Amino acid sequence: DPRGTYTCSSGSSTDTLQVHYRMCQNCIEVDAPTISGIVIADVVATIFLAIAVYYVTGHDKGRMSRASDRQNLIANEQLYQ
Repeated sequence: DPRGTYTCSSGSSTDTLQVHYRMCQNCIEVDAPTISGIVIADVVATIFLAIAVYYVTGHDKGRMSRASDRQNLIANEQLYQ
C-alpha cells in the first residue's frame, strides 16, 4: 500500500509529501500478447465487415438508371430569369 507521508531529507532541508493512492479492487492485468490479439481480432473483424458491406450493397454493372434517377432540365432558359 503506497499511501502515506513520505519525507525527503537533503542536507539541512526536509520536504514532506503526502500520497493518496487508490488501488483498483477489480483490475485485471493485461499483457502484450493479449493486447496484440485483441488488436488483430479487431482488424480482421473490420476487414470482414467491410467486405460484407461491399457485397451486400450490390454492384449491378449493367443496371439501367431509372427516369427518377435523372434530373430533367427545362429547355427554355428564360424561365430561370
